[in-house]
Amino acid sequence: MTKKRILFVVNPISGGKKKTAFNKQVLEVLDLTRFEPTFKTTNHVNHAYELATQAIEEKYDAVIAVGGDGTINEIGSALAGTDTPLGIIPEGSGNGLALYLGIPMNESAALRRLNRFDSVAVDCAKVGEDRFFNIAGLGFDASVSDKFANETFRGPVGYLRTAINVLSKYKPKKYKLTIDGEEYEREAFMISVANSPQYGNNAYIAPNASITDGLLDVCIVHKFPLYTLPMMIFHLFNKTADQSEYVEIIPGKHIVIEQEGKDPVHLDGEPKELGQRIEIEVMERALNIIC
Repeated sequence: MTKKRILFVVNPISGGKKKTAFNKQVLEVLDLTRFEPTFKTTNHVNHAYELATQAIEEKYDAVIAVGGDGTINEIGSALAGTDTPLGIIPEGSGNGLALYLGIPMNESAALRRLNRFDSVAVDCAKVGEDRFFNIAGLGFDASVSDKFANETFRGPVGYLRTAINVLSKYKPKKYKLTIDGEEYEREAFMISVANSPQYGNNAYIAPNASITDGLLDVCIVHKFPLYTLPMMIFHLFNKTADQSEYVEIIPGKHIVIEQEGKDPVHLDGEPKELGQRIEIEVMERALNIIC
């Protein structure tokens, strides 16, 4: 039987975790009678995308993202629209997509899951030439992502510290939205466009979102009094954000968001400069994910 060739793309800095023993663990856990692993490490922005594109050309049977949602985004963007599946070993700060898919957070358990080699076709979203698979956002969370990208202290604690610093001086902003032809004007603390329900760390902004329903959930978090912040956080971690009076969720396939300035937008936690007008479309069942 011909072995399946699998490329592991390792992000060495994701999640603030050292991965020096990762290759050895793969060789111990992966079924080497069925799979032939190759390892490559990223060393610059968009390197994971380049390695995944090369893997398609070299006819690998799967590409495995060893990192967080940003690494998944780069590899998924290369694999979307092809037959080459994406695998995930969660090593990020939030691991939103992996948590939603039920992929174990433990390295060994996630590797054992790869041995099954079962996959599901999932939606993604197109933003110009870019893609996202979990959540995109404008406003507060995009500002946090922009600041966090330049921090040396990684991991969930580093992200929380950055979020608190941004929150202390952040002001809500005005947006114009067009969702499947319907127009809205909102002053919002932030806007999240969700393909899956959660940011990561089990913080659910769109509890009813699904990566297989052909829809995106536009979650508008309105301006709220600071004293309600503990309740807002409670809703996030209790899967009840849609029950908050300050949260409005509108599903759609084609979304246009216009902002007054040119503030950063995040795609799966990675900040991007996309200008004042952001157009987003669903790509149904565009990517196969091993889960």
